[in-house]
Amino acid sequence: MDKNIDEIDGSCHCGAVRFHVRLKNGLHGARRCTCSYCRMRGAVAVTANVGDITILEGEDALTLYQFNTNTAKHYFCSTCGIYTHHQRRSNPQEYGVNVACLEGISPFDFEELPVNDGTSHPSDRGNNAGSGLAGILRFIPLK
Repeated sequence: MDKNIDEIDGSCHCGAVRFHVRLKNGLHGARRCTCSYCRMRGAVAVTANVGDITILEGEDALTLYQFNTNTAKHYFCSTCGIYTHHQRRSNPQEYGVNVACLEGISPFDFEELPVNDGTSHPSDRGNNAGSGLAGILRFIPLK
């Protein structure tokens, strides 16, 4: 896996939503999160700046979900239900992009992933902000 990729195509499971994205730091910034939504979603995300994702097909198939402060915008395919990307609460100028939607990339390609402390969101921590890291998730294949 080339973690230095800077542009890549992606799609949801059924292919109704297809997109092209320019990644901010390749696959180097891949991470998980412990917030209530990410815990249930279980996706691995990488970063793109707002404006660096182009929906090629299926913009009308994207559905928006928001909760709590309604700052973050979570997009998913209304046909197959797969989360494709979200506009971040921690930085609304960035998108988190689901690596499982990127061509040729699997969440299981990453041996270790940092897990952000989303239950103690940076916007809520104020001056008590720590590293924001909750832990490390490891995948050890049984080959």
